[in-house]
Amino acid sequence: MQQTTGKLFQVCLFAAVILCIPVRLFSVDLLAESTKNGITVYWDTLSGTGLLEKNGHQISFRTGDIVVLLDNRKLALTDAPVLENGKISVTKGFLDRAEQFFNSENAGVSFRIGAIIVDPGHGGKDPGAMQEQIINGKKTTVREKDITLAVGRLLYAQLKAGYPDKQILLTRDSDVFLSLSQRTEIANSVPLKDHEAIIYISIHVNASLDKKASGYEVWYLTPDYRRTVLDSDKSRPEEKTLFPILNSMMEEEYTTESILIAKFVMDGLQAQIGSLSMPRGIKAEEWFVVRNANMPSVLVETGFLTNPKEAVLLCDPEYLKKTSSGIYNGLSAFVTHFERSRGFTKTK
Repeated sequence: MQQTTGKLFQVCLFAAVILCIPVRLFSVDLLAESTKNGITVYWDTLSGTGLLEKNGHQISFRTGDIVVLLDNRKLALTDAPVLENGKISVTKGFLDRAEQFFNSENAGVSFRIGAIIVDPGHGGKDPGAMQEQIINGKKTTVREKDITLAVGRLLYAQLKAGYPDKQILLTRDSDVFLSLSQRTEIANSVPLKDHEAIIYISIHVNASLDKKASGYEVWYLTPDYRRTVLDSDKSRPEEKTLFPILNSMMEEEYTTESILIAKFVMDGLQAQIGSLSMPRGIKAEEWFVVRNANMPSVLVETGFLTNPKEAVLLCDPEYLKKTSSGIYNGLSAFVTHFERSRGFTKTK
């Protein structure tokens, strides 16, 4: 999930050069065999993609594809995994070569999260959703832009304190207007060191004609939405023909990581908010910011300001602290997972 910084992946082979898909002499259940061998498997049914992790390294794969991605930097050819009767099947050769890679002293390099972008939605001339509600006995116009900025500032402060070694950026820290393209341009232009990754979280508030609608939800980009996340202009001439494969593999990597972030953030919100509001789950949509930020990204809808009871909560500083803490704990859980699974060890 490393953001492109001008360096493209190397291409290698698991074994000998493969000119066609090998004959499948026999296959084994990937999940069952991986469990026996201490390999962690992450699988996304919607996109048909998965990750294998062991010893701080990873293999990204897609069913029906002979190309796999090693540690986000090398392409390799192997026997294509297939989906059979609801199970992922691979050849023994696939597993043997995977083990060789995981156990190799030069399997790859460690990755870390180098930057986190916090994007409070709306602002300035764009108030977002608005609704008049009775807050503390007074008629008040509740504005989305005010709530998102409050949550964004709280989250920013927590991330700065918790991760002084990372770049923590807030797209806006006052009531100013930013276009959607300006927000993603800020995120896409963050400089990263070698082997660093970046994640993006957008904060919003929901609204509905149904005043009973309530709860919070986390969105990620629809897995089947196709986009270009790598810069083809920065590839070497000999790599041009591989660009579609490289882009597809990285795109799928971003989707998998985004789903993990969404799950961790949802879990964090549930733990902090408890029964004060109800979770609406994690969902997929083609929001502008998540489809144009070239990195794993999620969008959080913190509640419905059109619901009278929830509007009171969204205007309560203590409730907003719970919300920001839930998001922070979810991001922290993802950072820990990502850096441990990529072999990164923090040094003093």
